[in-house]
Amino acid sequence: PSHVNMKLIVHNILRANLKDSKGYPLAIKATKLGSLDVPYNEAFVKNMINRINYEVLRMAAAALGFTELPEEIPADALENEEFLRKLHHAMNNIEVLEGELIDPQSKRVFPISNGIPNMLLNEDEV
Repeated sequence: PSHVNMKLIVHNILRANLKDSKGYPLAIKATKLGSLDVPYNEAFVKNMINRINYEVLRMAAAALGFTELPEEIPADALENEEFLRKLHHAMNNIEVLEGELIDPQSKRVFPISNGIPNMLLNEDEV
């Protein structure tokens, strides 16, 4: 494909800019998933641990059927290759091809079509 599909690392930073809503975290539902085989990059994953919202990533991964991430980041995370590989998989290999993102407060649905989330708002929503 000529574009990058919706991954959980992207979902982790997306927020809906709706008035009267903090717009984060967006719930995620998929009707069609894809899977990549992005080569494992230990340095990248270690660098991302403190940059992502881990709880949001874990919940999104679970919502898409990937339940192998522990509830909390392990104390030995930076030396725990098994954890780092699972985190890498959740962030980089799971793609949402079709589905939706849902604002937590307003319940406004943003469709994901062909791997691209449509976050455009109507005039009365901004």
